[in-house]
Amino acid sequence: MTLASETDMSMDGQQVIIVGGSSGMGLATARAAARQGANVTIASSSRQRIDAALRELPHGCAGAVVDVRDEAQIAAVLEQFDEIDHLVFTAGDDFTPKPLAELDLRDARSILDVRFWGAVTVIKHAIGRLRSTGSISLTTGTVGQRPMPGAALAAAGAGATEALVRGLAVELAPIRVNAVRAGAVRTPMWDRVAAPQRDAIFARLSQRTLVGAVGEPEQIAMAHLYLMHNGYVTGTTLAVDGGSLLTAN
Repeated sequence: MTLASETDMSMDGQQVIIVGGSSGMGLATARAAARQGANVTIASSSRQRIDAALRELPHGCAGAVVDVRDEAQIAAVLEQFDEIDHLVFTAGDDFTPKPLAELDLRDARSILDVRFWGAVTVIKHAIGRLRSTGSISLTTGTVGQRPMPGAALAAAGAGATEALVRGLAVELAPIRVNAVRAGAVRTPMWDRVAAPQRDAIFARLSQRTLVGAVGEPEQIAMAHLYLMHNGYVTGTTLAVDGGSLLTAN
């Protein structure tokens, strides 16, 4: 058996689209893919965040404004590409736990509009443009395996995403479909929490892992790149959670 060399990890000329790529895990994935030579396009609902992200990314990366709840917008953006090598979906709205009994049903449905139905819609319009050697990589979370009070719908969305991965891996073969199941990760979504409170939360979450730390966006990016490169992995959800599901906390 031979191990992949550094040149085997090159993504020169490959077209990579990252939906949710303007911040956090998506931006880290965009940065990692661009460094390996990929032609990267990030998509986000915010032009301001896209412009800020492009200032951080290598020259040649592109951005597209798209609301993943709007099928027509998704179709219009993807029509600009003749072929796509890899599609990564990391988009997600902020989520505040709330008991189901207290949720307005319209708000309850919106919880899945971006993370689940947004991914479904993007994939639907990307299928005809994905190379047969290409991949789709979604993002889910440990809430599906370890729900907390007030997060039943978020848990359902994570479970649905992982089931979607298995179903589409069969349906779209030989295109590969996988997901990264992220644990607690230090992303800009936490910026709305005051620093002292945020530090206390991270300290508590760190104690719930086997590695004694919360994750960083770059660690999730490494997992997405692995799923792009490894042509023998499909239908899989790759856990990147510091072993948090194995602890009793």
